[in-house]
Amino acid sequence: MSLKNMPKGVIALGFVSLFMDVSSEMIHSLLPLFMLKTLGVTALTVGIIEGIAESTAAIVKIFSGAISDWIGKRKPLLLLGYGLSTLTKPLFPVADSVATVLFARFADRVGKGIRVAPRDAFVADVTPEKQRGAAYGLRQTMDTVGAFTGPALAIVIMLATAGSFKTVFAIAIIPAVIVMLIILFAIKEPARHHADKKPFPLKPAQLKLLPAAFWWISIFSAALTLARFSEAFLILRGDTVNLDPAYAPAILIVMNIVYAAASWPAGILSDKIGKRGLLVAGIATLIAADIVLAMTGNLYMLFFGCALWGLHMGLTQGILTAFIADQAPAHLRGTAFGMYNLLSGVALLLASIIAGWLWKTHGPGATFEASALLSAASLAGFLVLQPRLRSKTA
Repeated sequence: MSLKNMPKGVIALGFVSLFMDVSSEMIHSLLPLFMLKTLGVTALTVGIIEGIAESTAAIVKIFSGAISDWIGKRKPLLLLGYGLSTLTKPLFPVADSVATVLFARFADRVGKGIRVAPRDAFVADVTPEKQRGAAYGLRQTMDTVGAFTGPALAIVIMLATAGSFKTVFAIAIIPAVIVMLIILFAIKEPARHHADKKPFPLKPAQLKLLPAAFWWISIFSAALTLARFSEAFLILRGDTVNLDPAYAPAILIVMNIVYAAASWPAGILSDKIGKRGLLVAGIATLIAADIVLAMTGNLYMLFFGCALWGLHMGLTQGILTAFIADQAPAHLRGTAFGMYNLLSGVALLLASIIAGWLWKTHGPGATFEASALLSAASLAGFLVLQPRLRSKTA
């Protein structure tokens, strides 16, 4: 699918994702080291904060997705979610305690929780089914361009300000404001959302309308998320091989360049040859990344492992989202994405806490070795799961 044939709403939403990720990743690419070196916390504390933040987002997602189905509109929730995240950005430059960071991360992730399920449902609303792999791949690619542009800007600012974390955090407010302008003036609600009121989707009778294949792929995705903990641990891994804090964002730059390069082509390819083979390749790539990162003793291995991590993300994230879009009834798409993200978010909370505990008690190598074992178990589970998926998602 060429870019000129892509729905305008998908492209506009891609720019929203791009600028918000520039803002967020300028902060997140330095936040673990800021907490470790400036606030004096441990890796376990970093894991707990990241886990709480992401699980909060997951819990909120189920309600926002259901509400967007119920009211028949996505844009109000996009405005609320992105708006709340924008309002949290000024808290990071003034943070002088773990409590402030936790509150800012918590509120930011509430904003993410509000927007993600309606955002993903919006893409399905405006895109024909046969083009959804490409549409989700493009949105993910643009999101990921922001995810490596943000850390690149962070490095430049760190070098220009002699390592001032808080200057980076302050400048990160600007792209978040741009996001709000794009949503206000470039995102148009699809006309078909203006429908009669339906039963609230979170009622048991409505959840039963979600097919069994949806639940199977959601459970599988949660199991895979359990193996893939917060990317904060990639940044902390750089610190173990003496990477200068000013260059710590380079870890996310490498990871996200590969992620961005793989996402859209993987989505287009999945529309042509099917999703399952690419998903298997993506899980195998995560296992390889974990092995490299467990053995890392120098910067070359570190960045190679992060590149493999990014390739795994590019081969799996857009495809998993397209799987959910294929399985969910149109009037329950927001609910389906919310439930899917809820299960994955709970898994991420557990994964980040376990990773932090393993890091503190057994060292970085054990953390990535455990991830490799869980990834292998997820791959085995998916191979067993395949016959339960409807043929149109192949």
